[in-house]
Amino acid sequence: MVSAARKIIRRRRERMIAYFSMEIGIDSHIRTYSGGLGILAGDTIRSCADLNVPLVCVSLLYKKGYFNQKIDEHGQQHELPYEWDPHELLKRLPQKVSVTIEGRLVYIQAWRYVVVGANGYQIPVIFLDTDIEENTEHDRSLSYYLYGGDQKYRLSQEVILGIGGVRMLQVIGYEHITRYHMNEGHSSLLTLELLSQNKKEVEPYWDIDGVRQLCVFTTHTPVPAGHDQFDYGLVAQVLGDFIPVDLLKTVGGQDKLNMTHLALNLSHYINGVAKAHGKISQEMFPGYHIDSITNAVHSATWVCEHFKNLYDKYIRGWRNDPYSLRYALSIPREEIWATHQAAKKELIDYVNSATGAGLDCDTLTIGFARRAAAYKRADLVLFDTNRLINIAEHTGKLQFIFSGKAHPNDNPGKEMIKHIISVSRQFKDKIKVVYLENYDIAQAKLLTAGTDLWLNTPRRPQEASGTSGMKAAHNGIPSLSILDGWWIEGCIEGLTGWSIGQAADTENIDADNANSLYEKLEKIIVPMFYHNRQSWIDIMRHAIAINASFFNTHRMVQQYVLNAYFLY
Repeated sequence: MVSAARKIIRRRRERMIAYFSMEIGIDSHIRTYSGGLGILAGDTIRSCADLNVPLVCVSLLYKKGYFNQKIDEHGQQHELPYEWDPHELLKRLPQKVSVTIEGRLVYIQAWRYVVVGANGYQIPVIFLDTDIEENTEHDRSLSYYLYGGDQKYRLSQEVILGIGGVRMLQVIGYEHITRYHMNEGHSSLLTLELLSQNKKEVEPYWDIDGVRQLCVFTTHTPVPAGHDQFDYGLVAQVLGDFIPVDLLKTVGGQDKLNMTHLALNLSHYINGVAKAHGKISQEMFPGYHIDSITNAVHSATWVCEHFKNLYDKYIRGWRNDPYSLRYALSIPREEIWATHQAAKKELIDYVNSATGAGLDCDTLTIGFARRAAAYKRADLVLFDTNRLINIAEHTGKLQFIFSGKAHPNDNPGKEMIKHIISVSRQFKDKIKVVYLENYDIAQAKLLTAGTDLWLNTPRRPQEASGTSGMKAAHNGIPSLSILDGWWIEGCIEGLTGWSIGQAADTENIDADNANSLYEKLEKIIVPMFYHNRQSWIDIMRHAIAINASFFNTHRMVQQYVLNAYFLY
């Protein structure tokens, strides 16, 4: 027992990096994620475990998760409650801390989930929870819902994450943290806790430079609405006099507390999540040096079992060295195709069982699955239904699989789902269209392994990075995508996939993008799929060899270690 305790203490002392994220997608049964931000966090943690990076992670528990999506016969999304029991998957820790919210002490307990790397190295994920008997009914609910409630609820959650998270790590025993990595601005109140803890007795009281050296900030969105801002009246109500308002306005913004500005002002290293996004962020926030580290996915997680077996046969060691996937060019074409067909059959069987849609394995199957937000334009491919039908009838059969949840307050996103379902009924048997409910990690694994072509049509330049196409590439699926986010770096036209649209945007951008999409389908993609299978398989091999070998979180984590964490 003493020896085991000493090992635990030693492991805690080894932890040098604290990774804070509002959501973490680590298991489809742990509903602490809603989309790409959480999935990225989960993949980052897995690669850190594989690479022995001394990380400890912090998020909120969300016992009632995000929501269960139900789409009725009219295409209307309904949000149903979802509850899960953390006792089945996590270990509750004995330590508790408190934060002050609206003058009340709110107590926080912690749950631990352990991610084990390929070599046995363990990364602890600490989930914060206020649903304990010491708290009022309202305060117990503060850790129930991901992105739920009003502005006060959201700010209260960010107090728990940022301030409570730092305190929890310290009482658990992680006392040697040298870097605090904020994965988006939701956790940037941790900087205020660090300022408070490092306050000096003589002027200048606030060690801004010292805190700045501790912090790293990754911004994930070029959309202004994606950056949390809170009125100072609400901040005073929730935080009280925790930090003097003049200091708060100096580091967090004069008009409102801008969580992004707070993180920008108190971080020594700042990055966007793709090369283009880094440049856009630099324009959005002039005066700061903003680097870029392009997002990625965890190879061993997102390669389906069929392709895992194939890679194990031809590319020994690819799980620990995803860069070696470049050798996919030497895998025989017929084995690539047979493996893809096995993955496709698994997807088609799942979809037909769940929906009765009657999809078939011989038809070109196009996938589109991500958060249902208007700027992502999931329905762009349906812009001209007559033209799409003409392609399907005269060039080659098509079928589509869509999936994705709209935020409960995102009415344009919900209308987009309705539009897709409405149009799909107009096609009848000419083009089969399925919209899968409750998009999650398990569905994503099927979709990004079993479709033939991955579609992504965001309105430029609002896609910071995107990672679903990277998952598809790991399974040999090429992308047809707008040149935005990661695809600017990943697209080699006609070799790893195809681009949509021109380099410059036009006045009639939706119509022009739709026309470009149809042109590529009609003249290049559909004919190649049905009549030039060898060339199609070559594109599949290049998607693996060029894109999967680079857009993986092993590469990404190594860049964070060298550029932001400075461990070596």
